Amino acid sequence: MILQIPSTSVPIQEIPIQKNVKLFIKREDLIHPQISGNKFWKLFYNINNYLEQNSKKPYLITFGGAYSNHISAVSAVGKQAGIPTLGIIRGEELADKWKYNPTLFFAFKNGMNLKFVTREEYRNKEKLSEFLQQEFPNALVVPEGGTNEGAVEGIKMMLNNQTKDFDYLCTAVGTGGTIAGISKFCEENQKVIGFKVVDDDSLENKIFGLTLKKNFNLIDSSFGGYGKIKDENIQFINDFKENYNIPLEPIYTGKMMQKVLELIDEGYFPENSKILCFHTGGLQGIEGANLLLEKQNRKLII
Repeated sequence: MILQIPSTSVPIQEIPIQKNVKLFIKREDLIHPQISGNKFWKLFYNINNYLEQNSKKPYLITFGGAYSNHISAVSAVGKQAGIPTLGIIRGEELADKWKYNPTLFFAFKNGMNLKFVTREEYRNKEKLSEFLQQEFPNALVVPEGGTNEGAVEGIKMMLNNQTKDFDYLCTAVGTGGTIAGISKFCEENQKVIGFKVVDDDSLENKIFGLTLKKNFNLIDSSFGGYGKIKDENIQFINDFKENYNIPLEPIYTGKMMQKVLELIDEGYFPENSKILCFHTGGLQGIEGANLLLEKQNRKLII
């Protein structure tokens, strides 16, 4: 097995808030220095099962945007396992700029080949996947964000005896794989809340298709759109790190935690509720976010 189950579980930390509920965060970001958070578990079965069945000339192919946590993670897996990787990157305009992009440069240093496609081509990833599978019949083609049935099974590993004690389980939602795994394998009495960072009306049906359960709610926490970073988001992330010594990134976990605390203030959760938020990693994205913020002469994320 290339990806090994850690010998010790990641910590669950309480966020000491003076409210009538208790708030905790599960530090999946600490599971691996480069393959962090939900990306580790999404890839766990996909990669290990593939390598068990394809020991000759393995090849990993996947998709992502300019600052994709998934691209970063897959490239790190490839380097760790000595497997060649190919990243299909959204936006052909990046072909001349990737060396100045910390995520893509990191992937390149890990040995990943980068192929840049137009945004129109990228939207039809199903057709692209079919073409790539024909061109590389022995390759493992992992979907954007790593979301598939194997990923959902891997997310089960984020749940354990400790997580059974919570009334609410919260996660950021991008492609839907993480919330699908949590919803599928959580306890019957637990409520699952997904904090959407994308404007995608099809997400609920996608998640249901992976779980066949309706035990989750989706709440918008995009704060203006995917990848949009407002000054209030930056201030929240910086205050959170200063107050609790927990770093958050601005696309997923930062927005989720900001929205969770807003809901607590609004009385959304019943009194004495125990709330667990999953820190899904992605901290590599802070460097890229700060480069963009610096160009805009805005406050940086610490």
